[in-house]
Amino acid sequence: MKGWLPLTLGLLAVVVGAVWTVQGLGYVSGSALSDQRVWALLGPLLVLGGLVALWRGMRARRPRS
Repeated sequence: MKGWLPLTLGLLAVVVGAVWTVQGLGYVSGSALSDQRVWALLGPLLVLGGLVALWRGMRARRPRS
């Protein structure tokens, strides 16, 4: 079970960060986040954090030799 939490949170962060990015850039309309530069900047940062969490989760699940 070790490593499941970082994997899950990392995947969630990548998806949410991607949505924030496209909303901030104005590709998805109808939201308070649409066309707001701050979300276009925070989205990629969240994606990077999610990728780090995914990497750490994968390392934690790798069998030690």
